[in-house]
Amino acid sequence: MVQPATSWKEEIKDGEAVAFEAYAERLGAMQKEVAGDGSPMRALHAKGNLGVQAMFTVLPDLPEHARVGLFAEPSTYKAYVRYSNGAVKRQHDKAGDVRGIAIKVLGVRGKKIIPGMEDATTQDFLMIRSRTMPFRSVREFVEVVTAAAGSPLLALPKILWALGISRGVGLLSQLSRGLSVPMTSLATTTYYSPAPIRVGEYAARLQLSPGAKPDGPLVTRDADYLGKELTSRLEKDEVTYDFQLQFYTDDANTPIEDPTRAWSDEHSKPLTVARLTLNKLDADGARKTKVSDLCEGFSFDPWHALEAHKPIGELMRARNPAYRISTVTRKAKPEPDGKELA
Repeated sequence: MVQPATSWKEEIKDGEAVAFEAYAERLGAMQKEVAGDGSPMRALHAKGNLGVQAMFTVLPDLPEHARVGLFAEPSTYKAYVRYSNGAVKRQHDKAGDVRGIAIKVLGVRGKKIIPGMEDATTQDFLMIRSRTMPFRSVREFVEVVTAAAGSPLLALPKILWALGISRGVGLLSQLSRGLSVPMTSLATTTYYSPAPIRVGEYAARLQLSPGAKPDGPLVTRDADYLGKELTSRLEKDEVTYDFQLQFYTDDANTPIEDPTRAWSDEHSKPLTVARLTLNKLDADGARKTKVSDLCEGFSFDPWHALEAHKPIGELMRARNPAYRISTVTRKAKPEPDGKELA
């Protein structure tokens, strides 16, 4: 195994910040357009499958390069977890879609990144089902997402016009293959961050590996079967995951700025640094609903982070203004302090 290195660098292009603000405004306009006369939902990951409470336990005896920020000392934190489908609109769980998980760890001391929220006590981690993203740039992502959110008849012409026929067809084909992978259970899925964060002077992608095993194919016509399947599991027992860091080693094998490239486990083996345990659900239906409603109201943002865990890479930098606008547009709840359910 190659040892983690601190030689990583970001490649920030001239005019990038201005471009990212413009992209964020386009996504915000899309968010309002999709809402119509109703209340705006999230710009992406509009449908929440389930929101639950959890415990996030940092493990002891970690190697020195991992003992940074949230992982500096063994400890257990309360957390909220939101599962979601990635589309801009709510749709049947059988539809091809990106699947996401967002973790909000509570009671985290230390200075945070976002101006005006330096004293917040939350640390967020966001992951999706795929190791990579097919988009070569933020521009490609915005063109495809905004086109897909509009008229189905105009989506393809808009994408081909914006990206060119060859690139547009190739990208859509790649997207179709990735989104068509069947989803049977949120509890048995592995989640990844295709873009890295800082771990002090090091950089790492995230991985969430499930402890639960698949039960076999799930046959259902229920539009919300993913959340219901996870609810059924949690009514019987806790659900656990290993929270892992996959460290940067070199530009060739672990590129910082390229989310289309997977970081292989063989070259940079994921290191388990914490355990995420979803709390068993009790019989109090009102409490379960309240927790899920709270998670729908919160903003989950990779920039809700300690300075030691600053998001890095083009994709992450672009998410900074995009999440700000989305949060304001839908009037998200303030950051929680753990007393919401008292």
